Amino acid sequence: MSLFAIAARQVFTPLEVIENGLVVIEDGTIRNVGSRQEVTVPSGARFFDLGERVLAPGFVDAHIHGGSGRDLMEGTTEALETVARLASQHGTTSFLPTTLTAPVPVLLRALDGLGSAIRSWKDRPSSPGEPLAEPLGIHLEGPFLNGERLGVHPPEHLQQPSLPLFRQLLAAAGGSLKILTLAPELEAALEVQAHALQNGLQVGLGHSNATYEEAQRAIEAGARLAVHVFNAMRPFAHRDPGILGAVLTDDRIHAEVIADGVHVAAPALRLLVRAKGTANILLVTDAVSATAMWPGRYFLGGIEIFLGDDPRTGLPACRNLEGKLAGSVLTQDRAIRNAVAFAGVPWCEAVKMATWNPARLLGLETRKGCLRPGADADLVVLEPNGTVVGAMARGVANFL
Repeated sequence: MSLFAIAARQVFTPLEVIENGLVVIEDGTIRNVGSRQEVTVPSGARFFDLGERVLAPGFVDAHIHGGSGRDLMEGTTEALETVARLASQHGTTSFLPTTLTAPVPVLLRALDGLGSAIRSWKDRPSSPGEPLAEPLGIHLEGPFLNGERLGVHPPEHLQQPSLPLFRQLLAAAGGSLKILTLAPELEAALEVQAHALQNGLQVGLGHSNATYEEAQRAIEAGARLAVHVFNAMRPFAHRDPGILGAVLTDDRIHAEVIADGVHVAAPALRLLVRAKGTANILLVTDAVSATAMWPGRYFLGGIEIFLGDDPRTGLPACRNLEGKLAGSVLTQDRAIRNAVAFAGVPWCEAVKMATWNPARLLGLETRKGCLRPGADADLVVLEPNGTVVGAMARGVANFL
């Protein structure tokens, strides 16, 4: 049996901030959380005092394509482990590997490989001192997208929404699909959406040129997510509010945002926070294989991309040969710091946008994205300025 008690100047649960807090962990599960006046160190527990540092839930990334030179469309355990290792170094302890539009056989192969790796993940031996982020399931981004709002998805591999094809994709993933990105204005999109919802998926509206009315119909039918809001979607106009108008004004919709300073300007991020409130925003990375790598040439699902400085902001960014943005090289710790710096979001609320909010969307809020008794021992240790000191994933830590 492993039994730890970890004290910190502040504990973000993240639904509250506990001053002089203590978290008790037993065999990879949180046993107790509270102030040091309320919770005592159990007999036989190893005690660690983090001093002035902050203890928060491990981050949950609902949209990530790769990192450290590996692309998750490879569909291999090795690629998944590489990305999981990098993610945990930046405080992310759970994530959804995300696909890209590709030829159907390639997509089926990637889904089969990722699904198999995810199902066997908990059986893999863990290395002491090396936490690995846990893949919770797959985010299927493509092929049911609008060709007018593709970003870098290859147009030649787009598919019209089709129940037979969606059933194939669902079967290939072996029960691991968690989110389906869909352009709701496409013919038969709502039929596919209904089948996805019946199978326990969340439906994200994205890569879409939908009108306000078309987006609203999808929301009424159960869609609850907007994928990388502002990006690859019909822009807002005062006489034609479009999908963005629906996303910003309907409280039923959660909005992913890539807060890297490149995809969304700081004033737009502030607008999003004012419109949606922090409870309905997910800080995602949309990170690609070039994340944590040197400038140069990389791949995103077979598409050649290049990492360099963004000409507008001077920040690192990936683009394809045509100059279109191709995912990001963002990490969730940086996204949280940017939400604080760009939009004035309080620290605990910014952490909630990367923890509780995605976990709640996925129906996993009892065990992920929170510090509460019975939850998985997924933790991140932060300096007061938000820098990651260490992480724990299901009880395996690199800071004890």
